[in-house]
Amino acid sequence: MALWNRLAESARTVRGRLAAKRNELRGGAFRDASMAMCALVAAADGTIDPAERRRVAQLIEHDQVLRVFPAGELRGRFEGWLDRLTTDFDLNRAEALREVAKAARRPAEARAVVRIGIAVGAADGYFDAAELVVVREVCHLLDLPLHEFGL
Repeated sequence: MALWNRLAESARTVRGRLAAKRNELRGGAFRDASMAMCALVAAADGTIDPAERRRVAQLIEHDQVLRVFPAGELRGRFEGWLDRLTTDFDLNRAEALREVAKAARRPAEARAVVRIGIAVGAADGYFDAAELVVVREVCHLLDLPLHEFGL
């Protein structure tokens, strides 16, 4: 239960932290990495249901940081990743992780990508084990400490 409390607290603070970094997060690498991250979390259990698509669509529409990008463009990139993951999950999961890894060059972008993943995972009030595994894997990939995100 303590893990859930830490994750819930982390998810509540995500938007505030990301909003503070909004001006630093305007590049194409961040845009692409964040949409790949959203798709990875949404497809974490190997399936993609309509509720997960809606959660990400709402995040795209309402998140202060992501608002700097055209919503239609973000949705297109997210849906493109979902289509690819549906076609060949293992191959395209590796591709999505490579896209996310590009954010490692800029620490603020890397942290924001992880926080967006946490926000997507916790959007339904339940951060399931498969989503947690993806976020932890991305933290390792980006060389970010798990404890920084309450993971």
